[in-house]
Amino acid sequence: MMKQYVAQINNFLDLKNNNLFFYWKARIALYALLQAMGVQKDDEVILPAYTCVVVPNAILYLGAKPVYVDVCADSYNMDITQVEQAITECTKVVICQNTYGLSTDLEALNDLAKANNLYTIEDCTHGFGGVYNGIPNGLSCDAAIYSTQWNKPFSTGIGGFAITKNKDISQKLIRLNADLIQPSVKERINLKLLYFVKHFLINDTSYWVLVRFYRWLSKHNLVVGSSSGGEINSITMPEGYFKAFSQTQAKEGLRTLPKLNTDLIKRKQSAEIYTDFLIKHGKNYVAKQWFANHAFLKYPLLVNNRDEFMQVAEQHRIALGEWFSSPLHPVEGDLSAWQFDAKQYPVATYLASHVVNLPTTPKDINRVLLFLERYQEFVVDRLLD
Repeated sequence: MMKQYVAQINNFLDLKNNNLFFYWKARIALYALLQAMGVQKDDEVILPAYTCVVVPNAILYLGAKPVYVDVCADSYNMDITQVEQAITECTKVVICQNTYGLSTDLEALNDLAKANNLYTIEDCTHGFGGVYNGIPNGLSCDAAIYSTQWNKPFSTGIGGFAITKNKDISQKLIRLNADLIQPSVKERINLKLLYFVKHFLINDTSYWVLVRFYRWLSKHNLVVGSSSGGEINSITMPEGYFKAFSQTQAKEGLRTLPKLNTDLIKRKQSAEIYTDFLIKHGKNYVAKQWFANHAFLKYPLLVNNRDEFMQVAEQHRIALGEWFSSPLHPVEGDLSAWQFDAKQYPVATYLASHVVNLPTTPKDINRVLLFLERYQEFVVDRLLD
């Protein structure tokens, strides 16, 4: 089962080697890569100020310092003009995030890294299957991480993997992975039950109820979840964090991965329809200059009164996403434990307080468009300058 899964991943990335390393979750892949790159206490790692909290967590678990860089309002990715200013003699790694399926400025980021003797990690948790300037996402940096969790390009329920073409990093990962904890029988059975719920019980009517219930269970560590309560409440590594991938996940991956090419086509088609619609109505949109490098796992849209907008969407059975509703999603409020001061990152803070995600593989995109047209007063008129 695992060999078949690895072969399909290699095929998608057009690889001729097996420098793939699989983990219970993608954040563990990031943690392992940072260790393999020699990140330790008091080192600095540059990352976008608009990301998931598990990214700075992986840095903090090693005693290192996350150094945030504000993002651009049109790409949702790091402002390249601010990255160079953030580099110090303590900097060790730059994390280049693929946000919603879009990577930007990778040549410039790699040039900066080489000039300063730094490693780069491409965070492709949103981007598997897409390309950057014709190169498969994840192959432009020293290493990359991918996520196969719920609502990612393809799903194993939870899960992720790392890739590197650097032999030294690869050898270090092999040694580190000898300490991986094997998932328990209970965890594997839990995953199988969640697969059943997703495939057979989630529909337009049940979506919001089940998603909220799952998040509550996950937060209280009652089911295998994307983020445990400990990961969003503190910067202390949860017990049993460094966990291996399982055959259960590989089997689910083999079931869902063959659908990816079709989904990628649908996502791009949906994005074009959304952008044309939003331009017509004078609203903010993803510019077509990004389309060649965008896989559109999510289509970001800025709205005012987001909570009210989300409530109306639920009433109309429109399944909107909430990535990233906080600069360090999903943690709300005080982010000082993660060394984050929202005042220093105004663009990321603005985006996080206004963004929703339009579905890019909807069964009926016309229903989504009718909803947007009816409630377009909520939608922000233009991108930030």
